[in-house]
Parts: sequence; C-alpha cells; structure tokens
Amino acid sequence: MSFCCGASMIGTKGTLKHYRTRIHNVPILFCPVCHRVEVHYLVENEYEILADYAHGDGASEVDFQDYVDESEKDLHENSVNNEEEDPLLMVQNQIDMGLDLLTFAKKIGDEEWERQLKRRLGVLSQRRHKLRLKRTTGGAL
Repeated sequence: MSFCCGASMIGTKGTLKHYRTRIHNVPILFCPVCHRVEVHYLVENEYEILADYAHGDGASEVDFQDYVDESEKDLHENSVNNEEEDPLLMVQNQIDMGLDLLTFAKKIGDEEWERQLKRRLGVLSQRRHKLRLKRTTGGAL
C-alpha cells in the first residue's frame, strides 16, 4: 500500500510529461490530499526507458500501453482505491483510515503527526462535502 501525506494513494492511469514528450496511459499513484503523482513502482523502470527513448526520438506523444505489456503485473495491489470506484466512497475510506491513524498518533503522543492528520482530514472532509453537494444537486454546483 502506498501512502503519501497520511492518505493512501489511488491507483489510476494518467498522462505525464517528460521534457517535451507526453506519455499517455501511464499507471500512476495519486494522492487525494496533496495531489502528488508517482509512476507506479511496478512499471517505473519501463516508464523511464520509454520516456528516454521517446524524448531521444523527438516524439511529442506516445502511449505507454503501446510499448509496455502490463498484463502480468497487479498494479492495483499496492493501492487501497482506484479511479473506477465511487468518489464519495473513496473519500470516506480515506477519512476512515485517517481517523485510525489519528487515534494511533494520539496514542503514541506524536503531536506533529496529529496536526498533519487533522489538516488532511479537513481537506478530505471538504472534498466529501463537495461530492455530497454535487450528488444532491445532480452534478451542478
């Protein structure tokens, strides 16, 4: 499981830019709190090789799936959530995990970690509120 700033990272695919080359459909891990993005560790080497070759060839865009067979790898094994899940349920799961971590931080007396977790829980709570509003208003905010 990959963790970022107290939240677990979400498995998805995205487009990353390597110099002037855009690489589409790269398996990534995304933090819902601080928005940090990492190439999934199982395909990190393949990404770096493809990015270097594509840049060296002067390609402006490439599709990761066209060059790398990721069928053998369980990419979602390392993430608690993935992008196909219900966003509201995903945020609620993140909040639940954050609350569990907050309880542990209090138990061991780590005040700095408590402050960080409370800030992240605040961000997640705001996101949950927006998702609930969006759901009740039919998608319009």
